[in-house]
Formats: sequence, structure tokens, C-alpha cells
Amino acid sequence: MRYTFIYCALLGYAVIFKFSNFVCESYNKSWFEFHECRLKAVSRERVILNMNGTILHPVNNAHTEGKVFKRESGFKPWLMESRVDACRFMRKSYNPIAKLVFGLFKEFTNINHTCPYVGPQVVRGFYLKPELLLLPFPSGEYMLSLRWFFDQKLQFDTNVSFVFVEDIMKA
Repeated sequence: MRYTFIYCALLGYAVIFKFSNFVCESYNKSWFEFHECRLKAVSRERVILNMNGTILHPVNNAHTEGKVFKRESGFKPWLMESRVDACRFMRKSYNPIAKLVFGLFKEFTNINHTCPYVGPQVVRGFYLKPELLLLPFPSGEYMLSLRWFFDQKLQFDTNVSFVFVEDIMKA
């Protein structure tokens, strides 16, 4: 893992790691409502993600199912799939995949406390930093699909697509 960090730091200008699409959908607007769900290109190399939603009732039992897909003639299931108890994870980060994903956006959000969750849930100005991706990733386009459950009922989905390209020839 340390090798990957040093490698990305040395070749930071030869790595493209940015968002390409972001889709949010609430299935139960009486529990969760999205107010903003968008990407904004601020430069050729940087795209920021902004998400703003409100949990309308206190949530003490939250789970998320995450899957990573890779684009190969359409999005195909890829290496990672995980189900995480969000309340337990925020007390102690027990899942390595969730720890990696949360580590990418934790400085850009107010979703950094344990249950109960209620009120505004915000991710603001989030952009991808290649030095935080501590796994070797093949170049390509990926989608992280997160399904959010409150009390074992599906409440909303967030699907974020991103591009990771490592161009060693530019180094």
C-alpha cells in the first residue's frame, strides 16, 4: 500500500482521477429528500461533487450496499461488493472497502458522526485525490453504486461514475 501512495505522489500529474457522472434517487421522499445532486467542472482536471439531502425522521438503523462496476461494453460487476452497517462503521471503521471510500470524502461532509442521523446530510466541494486511493486500480471508467437502507427498507440510491487513467508515458 505504501508503494502505491509513493507511486501516485511521484506521478500525480500523470494520473487522471475525476468524476464523470452522479445520479441520486430517493424512493421514499417522506424519509429522505434530495435537494441537490450534481457535478461541477472547475477545471479540466477537477470535477467537484455536491450533494445535499435531508433525513426527515431520526434513523438509528442504517445500512448501505456498495458495488463497484467497471465499464466494459456497458457497466459490468467488478471486484468489490460490500454491505456495511453505517451506525457501527461510524463507531469503529471495521470494513476496509468502506474505510477506503469514506476516506475519500470524509473531509467534505457532515456525515461524520454515529447514529441517530436526522436533518441535513451534505457533501460539498468533494473532488477525487489520487494520493488517497491506496489500491492499485487498472485504468478505466468505474461506477460506485450505493444503496441506502433505513430499518431494512431501501430509501435511496447514489451512483457515482469516475475515470481513473494512469498514463505512465507522460511521467
